[in-house]
Amino acid sequence: MSIRLALRIAAFVLIGAGYILGCHWLMTQAHPSPWNAVGVLTPMLAAIAIGAWRGGQQGLAALTTLVIAALCAQAMFGMQVPTQLLYLGQHVGIHLFLAFAFGSTLRAGHVPLITTLARRVHARFTPDMAAYTRKCTLAWVVYFVGMAAVSTALYALAPFDTWALFANLLTPLTLVAMFVGEYLLRYRLHPEFERASFADAIRSYRHKAAD
Repeated sequence: MSIRLALRIAAFVLIGAGYILGCHWLMTQAHPSPWNAVGVLTPMLAAIAIGAWRGGQQGLAALTTLVIAALCAQAMFGMQVPTQLLYLGQHVGIHLFLAFAFGSTLRAGHVPLITTLARRVHARFTPDMAAYTRKCTLAWVVYFVGMAAVSTALYALAPFDTWALFANLLTPLTLVAMFVGEYLLRYRLHPEFERASFADAIRSYRHKAAD
């Protein structure tokens, strides 16, 4: 891994950790204000808008920008929009969107998303790899749907602070656990697979996003 890439990863991790902690504070400790929702939701929405624009999805970028403008408008004019429902909508909506994005590539005639990424990493791509990466894509769909279901259930049945802990702190940890667990399982089940570094995976994702 190059020093430049390592620095980028470190910066991303630090910014992500700061965002997570800031969101948790705004949700559970800060004085109630309609601007809290703007602070929590806008960075994620802005990232989606930028990614969509760079990926050639101008419609999604425009829609996301309108949502940001609507959030600012409701805070500016003091509209009574339940902020807790906005937080739930963001958390559940992102996971369902990702489930759809991964799941849509499992349709007949399409290449599973993980398969597409893996082909960019491995010089020799075997039928076993194709079968395994298809199962991985399905596993991510199940994960995203499961996270959306647990989020909704906790919001409905548990105190909001419990839901906020799950959304802000446990969600990133489960995401990391999915990556690490898949990596360990992959080479336990298929030690013959060509090894790929974390840097290779990042480069594959960046090339996919640029297409």
